[in-house]
Amino acid sequence: MKVVVITQARLGSTRLPKKISKKILGKTLLQIHIDRIKKAKLVDEIIIATTVNKEDDEIVELAKKFDVKYSRGSQNDVLDRFYQSAKGMNPDYIVRLTSDCPLIDPFLIDEVIKSALKKKVDYYANVLEERYPDGQDIEVFTYKSLEKAWNEAKLLSEREHVTSYIRNNSSYKGGNMFTSDNHNIQNNYNHVRLTVDEEQDYQVVKMLIEALGFENDWKTYTDYYLNSTDVCSLNNAIKRNEGYYKSLEKDN
Repeated sequence: MKVVVITQARLGSTRLPKKISKKILGKTLLQIHIDRIKKAKLVDEIIIATTVNKEDDEIVELAKKFDVKYSRGSQNDVLDRFYQSAKGMNPDYIVRLTSDCPLIDPFLIDEVIKSALKKKVDYYANVLEERYPDGQDIEVFTYKSLEKAWNEAKLLSEREHVTSYIRNNSSYKGGNMFTSDNHNIQNNYNHVRLTVDEEQDYQVVKMLIEALGFENDWKTYTDYYLNSTDVCSLNNAIKRNEGYYKSLEKDN
C-alpha cells in the first residue's frame, strides 16, 4: 500500500496572514509541521499542496528546503488542488493534514493509518466525532474516494473543504457512497486548541514549545495546556471549524 500525506498550505490566511511562516525557537510553523510528519513511519511521501498565488512562491522554496514534494493549484477549490496533487503519485491512500497544525502527532498519524488499512474502509478519520484536540485532525481516504468527490462535489463548501463531500455521504453519517469509521478516544479533548488560526493560537503553541520542546506527543501538550490557566485562557474561546461554517453559510 502506498500512503501519501498531502498537507495544504498558503500564506494568504485571512485571520492570521503568513501564519505558517511565523517562527518559534528559530523554526517556522511549517517546518515544525513537516519535521513532525517525517517521523511517521507509515508515510511514503509528503506533498505540500499550495496555491499558484505569487506570495506562495515562498512555500515552494520552503518545500525544496525541507526536501519534500510540492504542487500548486487553486486557492479556493482546494478539492481540485488535492486531487491534482495526488493524481501523479498513484497512491492507494491519502492522509489529509493542514499546515496550521504544527503539533500534529506522528505517532497518532501512524495509529490512524494502521487502523484505516486494517478496516479497509473508504474513509477513516478522528474527526467524524471531534474528541481529539483541534490541531490533531487526521483523515485517511482512498484515492478512488478522492477522485469520486472531485468528479461529483458541487457545493462551495465541498470544493473548499476537501473531504466534506466524502464525510457527508459516508456510512458513519448514514450515507451509502463511502464506507467509513471514526478513530475514537475515551475522553473528550474537543475544547483544546493546538492549531493556529488566530494570534492567540500562535502564542499558545509558542508557550507549549518553549516549555516542552518540539518532540512531545499530543497528550503531553494537551495535559500542559489543560493544567496551565495562563495557556488555555488565551485561545479557548475561539470557535472550532469557523472556516467551514462560513462556507456552509455561502452555500445557503
